[in-house]
Order: sequence, then structure tokens, then C-alpha cells
Amino acid sequence: MEFRKYHALGNVYLVVSPESFLDEPSALIIKNMCHKHYGVASDGVLIGPLPSKVANFGLRIFNPDASEAEKSGNGLRVFCRSLWDLGLVKDKPFTVETKGGVVKAQVLEEGRRVNVEMGKVSFMSRDIPVWGEPREVLLENLNVMGLNHVFSAVTIGNPHCVILSEAPTETMAKEFGPLIEHHPDFPNRTNVQFMQVIDRNHIVIEIWERGAGYTLASGSSSCAAAAVAYKLGLCDSSIKVMMPGGQIDIDIAADMTVSMSGSVTSVCHGQIDGECLSQVFH
Repeated sequence: MEFRKYHALGNVYLVVSPESFLDEPSALIIKNMCHKHYGVASDGVLIGPLPSKVANFGLRIFNPDASEAEKSGNGLRVFCRSLWDLGLVKDKPFTVETKGGVVKAQVLEEGRRVNVEMGKVSFMSRDIPVWGEPREVLLENLNVMGLNHVFSAVTIGNPHCVILSEAPTETMAKEFGPLIEHHPDFPNRTNVQFMQVIDRNHIVIEIWERGAGYTLASGSSSCAAAAVAYKLGLCDSSIKVMMPGGQIDIDIAADMTVSMSGSVTSVCHGQIDGECLSQVFH
């Protein structure tokens, strides 16, 4: 199986052609590909380009646990870079269909930077989803391990729980992230961001990704956290999101359409042996 490996601010993805799969991608193959010891080491697998009736290209996104993601900002940037490297796009805007909707993208700086219009965010509980009566989920309380967390929930095609924090840390994300991801208030699980607002144009986040775990950077998490900061009146519409892996620039329009811009780096390309893909480990 041929693959291309990229990272977007330390968030690593493998891009694989759909022709590599005779049937539906199996959980075993996805997990083996992503495993950091037994596979190629990745935060996800991108299968595409696929045919689409509503966009120029189609894309499927799989997490390391083999669950399928609706949308991934970093994954989309990586996929767009791969299209550039394959000569399938130039420097003009194009569209990509994901399970979480259609996005508009443009490759910049000879492939080294990609801008993606991620779509409109929603804070409505039924859209995200979050259990309870229909409402905007803003500044609510979530009790985890006896501690109260003030959170806001948002979707940009996939669910996010943004928690206000005075000093987010990796330890905090790793300790509380998995518990919040699987909290019963989130029926489809959720991505989790611990956010500190620095000033009107800068925020810092630590990230726990649904199905992937602790992550150095995330495009959709950056969009979600910035949208919450803007919605709460804590930031202006142009926000730089700082993460352990680097910075993503977010712009929020009046209708709450969110665009992001960030770097993508090519790592390598090659072939994964069938022996690796079929192994069963514990």
C-alpha cells in the first residue's frame, strides 16, 4: 500500500489512494498503519481523492482508533497539500467534500501553506450534539472527577468542548481529556480544548482529540476555540491560536463562517508492507 506522510504543526497524517482498498477500510488496517511502534506512526489516515457530486474532491478521514471523523482542519490542509504534490490542483480555490460538509480551500506558498474555509459554526445543543433541552451551550458547568469545568460546546462539522483555563497544560489535557471525550453529556463523544485567552487576538490551547488522544496541534480545534472566544466577546474576529506544535491563524466572518490558515510539511512517501497491515498485536 503506497502512502504519503505529512505533518501539520506536528499533527501527522498518512494520505492513501482509495484504489489501495478493495473493500471498506478495516479497523485492523487503519490501526496498524497509525501505530507508533508497529506501523508508520500517524494521527490519522486520509483516503482520497474520492469522487464527489458536490465538490471537486471527496475525502474520508480516519482516526488512529479506526473511527471515522466528520472533519479535520489539519487533515484537510494535509490532503490539499497532497493534491498539490500530485499535480491535481494549482493555486486557485477548490472544494473538498467531507462527512462534516463541503469546504473551500486554496494552496499557498508553493504548497507550504494552506487556507481552508471550514464552514459555519453552531453552538446549538442539537447540532453538536449535547444532551438536554435545545439551547446554545455557552459557559455551562461540567463536573469531572469532582472538579467543575466551565465549558462551551460548538460544532464545525465535528463536536468540540472548549474549557476556559488560566494555564492549560499537557498534563491537564491528558488527565481530563479522555474523561470529557466520553462524558455522557456528549452522545457522539467530543474533542476537548483547554483554552487560555491572552489578549484580543491571541489564545493558547491544549488539545485532546476524539479518537486520537493528546495532539500537538489541531485545525478544527483551533477553529472551535477561536469561535468560542469570539462568541463570548473575549477576542476579535482575527485570532492567532497557539499550540505546542505551532500557530494557526483564524478569521471569523459576521455569519460565523470560520477560515483557517496554517503550514503543512511533507515528511516522506513510500509503501507499507502487507505483513504490517495484517498483524494482530495486543
